[in-house]
Amino acid sequence: MDLAPLYISLKVAVIATVITVFTGIFSAYHVLKLKKFKGLIDGLFTLPMVLPPTVVGFFLLILFGRNSFIGGVLRQINISVVFSWTGAVIASSIVSFPLMYRTARGAFEQFDANLVNAARTLGMTELKIFFRVIVPNVYPGLIAGTVLAFARALGEFGATIMLAGNIPGKTRTMAVAVYTAVQAGDREQAYKWVLIICVMSFGAMVLMNFWNTRQVGKKAKKEEY
Repeated sequence: MDLAPLYISLKVAVIATVITVFTGIFSAYHVLKLKKFKGLIDGLFTLPMVLPPTVVGFFLLILFGRNSFIGGVLRQINISVVFSWTGAVIASSIVSFPLMYRTARGAFEQFDANLVNAARTLGMTELKIFFRVIVPNVYPGLIAGTVLAFARALGEFGATIMLAGNIPGKTRTMAVAVYTAVQAGDREQAYKWVLIICVMSFGAMVLMNFWNTRQVGKKAKKEEY
């Protein structure tokens, strides 16, 4: 059994998750501060979650295609996105971004703003307030968003096959490998990849729930004292 799709999927999912975590947290934190067009921007950031992945992939293909402005600029500096491993990372990042964004925004919305006001009266900068006050209080939600984003990136198919294609050893992820096996009539191979994806995704969810339960227990013990 060729394990290349497993390695490619893990590499793509990890890098896409790192990108998604930083962009999702940054976006969620600043969208909450907006006074105008908040609903419009929020809808735009959430859109990839409700659109069919193939539609997202189509838009990405148009955006990064050779005939597009961005595609032309990238081609001049010898960077190719379409039918490349980079395309797989971009596709996975875009599709998993809304999960991180929505989870982070929910965590920030539940945060007690009085703590921020108190920190400001003590002369703390906004950057210190974010990392020393806000993040330590909302990190369980941020961890949950990270796990969800990773699981989504790991199983991404539609946008990936539209933008990155199905190149063995290069852009063929586990989800694409399932599709390829089914198309070839190799159900045994498809079952193996489906099992691996299910085990990895379910394992991530179980670990997240276990970690959250532990954190709730620790918080309850602290409140008792």
